[in-house]
Amino acid sequence: MIVGLIVACEVGFWVLLAAGLTFRYLLRMPRTGLALLLCEPLLEVVLLVATAVDLKNGADPSWKHGLAAVYIGYTVGHGHRTVKWLDGHAAHRFGGAPPPVGPPRYGMARARHEGRVWLGSVTAAAVAGGLLLVAMWYVDDPDRTGSLQSWMHLAWRAAGIHGLVALTYAIWPKKAPASALPARDPQDVADRAVGRARQDEQQVR
Repeated sequence: MIVGLIVACEVGFWVLLAAGLTFRYLLRMPRTGLALLLCEPLLEVVLLVATAVDLKNGADPSWKHGLAAVYIGYTVGHGHRTVKWLDGHAAHRFGGAPPPVGPPRYGMARARHEGRVWLGSVTAAAVAGGLLLVAMWYVDDPDRTGSLQSWMHLAWRAAGIHGLVALTYAIWPKKAPASALPARDPQDVADRAVGRARQDEQQVR
């Protein structure tokens, strides 16, 4: 039941997202679209309650319950960023808004971006770990909760790997190729040359 509910919540996430953006931009009903987008967190609440009920009814904790906790954590940590990204593209495609600015690709700006995304992964791991700890406390049987503990370690390992990636960008910022550097204004180049010539002339005098 839990696996099917996870699949249903994942499908429901994208259905509500598509419906919300459709009402917001294609049908010109922004309030209805916003209401549909705000229904997204209800899917996680349904999954959380169903998982708790399943454990209360005597189901042995397994990878299914661990997966449910990790899915909820990922949605909390990265769901808002996903919705915002898609909303920006929908606003540009259907609402006449300017194209959304993509994430930076080079330098410390890229490092800061990776750091913000990493914080989302830490949030996801913290939420998943908290839910798994509550489940382990609720079951109160170490012999039956080994799979839940494995999922907790997996969530924190993923956040740790992402943290190493973000740290790498901070220590060794990726340099932009010459073709990606902004072209210099010819007038600005000429003005700088004139300024240097005047400075040289004054020094000679």
